[in-house]
Amino acid sequence: MSADNENVLIGVIGGSGLYHLDNLTLLKYVNPKTPWGLPSSPIAICALPSGTKVAFLARHGVGHSIPPSAVPSRANIAALKSLGIRAILAFSAVGSLREELAPGDFVMPDQIIDRTKGVRPASFFEGTTVVAHAAFGDPFAGKLIGWLEGRVRKVLEEASEEEYSTRGKKPQLHTGKTIVCMEGPQFSTRAESRMYRQWGGDIINMSVLPEAKLAREAELGYALIATVTDYDSWRENESAVTATEVIKTLHANAKLSRHIAATVLEELHEAAAQGDILTEEVGAMQFSIMPRSEQQKPEDRQKLSYILPAYFS
Repeated sequence: MSADNENVLIGVIGGSGLYHLDNLTLLKYVNPKTPWGLPSSPIAICALPSGTKVAFLARHGVGHSIPPSAVPSRANIAALKSLGIRAILAFSAVGSLREELAPGDFVMPDQIIDRTKGVRPASFFEGTTVVAHAAFGDPFAGKLIGWLEGRVRKVLEEASEEEYSTRGKKPQLHTGKTIVCMEGPQFSTRAESRMYRQWGGDIINMSVLPEAKLAREAELGYALIATVTDYDSWRENESAVTATEVIKTLHANAKLSRHIAATVLEELHEAAAQGDILTEEVGAMQFSIMPRSEQQKPEDRQKLSYILPAYFS
């Protein structure tokens, strides 16, 4: 754990199109060098109007220079944890697998289907002599999602037309959905898109994993606010999804995402400071780490102490 604790409790990870936050004062950039390398981008330490600090990290780097499979997720999560962060509010653009989840809508999923292909390091324990099996049956922080739902819904209901899109449709918030995380960087084939629908998938992206898994290992609360940009490729007699189509909706969604973040961050910081919404994560790894043995190398334990000092100090 970094000795330079910034007294920041909330971290925001911005996805495609969301590269900064509104209504915040930039204090400085930090770039912690973790045992897993440097994060995707320097982390912006910002102040809310009240003076409360939050941290913002661009998942795909400055200028969107890092593809999904190459995002250094371990360094990202470790760097945020080193700043004292307890909860992560992540944003991501997604494709829709359901007619009712329309472009411009927002989704807060509660389940994940993993369709990545093993090329992304998915655990802090990978490559060490320490074995751990984190519980991941409920991949998102339930209390955090419950806290956010009403507040995000209110922001969307009160949004003016110029704050969402030119589609003329007020965006809706959908909860209790399943997100499919695919490898990419190519979009799905039509057959894959139809298969994901049969599996129970509701939305699809390329970024939620291993991010959510690593947040769980680091005992951080993690919630995803997904913004729908397109209908993927499952619709018959329609063109398959293209990057051009995605970008049309991306910028409008990002504007509203920044508004959501600016609206809820102050209250979220207060709730995190009180601790009740984060009780699920405290001590979550205590019984996930296999008993210590003589085979565990001291240097591996030292490495893991960066994210879990309570167990490896």
